[in-house]
Amino acid sequence: MKSGEFSGARIALGKTQAQMAELLRVSAKTIQSYEQGWRSIPAHAERQILFLLSLKGSRKSRKPCWTLRKCPPERRRKCPAWEFRAGKLCWFINGTICAGKAQRDWDAKMRICRSCKAMASLPHGK
Repeated sequence: MKSGEFSGARIALGKTQAQMAELLRVSAKTIQSYEQGWRSIPAHAERQILFLLSLKGSRKSRKPCWTLRKCPPERRRKCPAWEFRAGKLCWFINGTICAGKAQRDWDAKMRICRSCKAMASLPHGK
């Protein structure tokens, strides 16, 4: 997550920098550093923010990822998003089989997720 995305997400959540700091259990200075680009946003903070944005958005209108991506049955059976019927939160789950294989780390996974329609439906967009 880039600094501009972070501040956009904070605004979409309706939080001040101080409130976001409390929510993420960091200092207000840390939030300022994220938004200014002085510090990189850790994966655990990004995951929490994206999860909260997904709860804030309209979940009824979103389609599951396997429908959007037209995943074949053999890929679905191997994917934890399918197993747990979490196709609207697929980006949150490690080990999903997007782009043909499970990604090794959060950054690699998010590079794929950011270009996917399933994540684009979150309130902040990409």
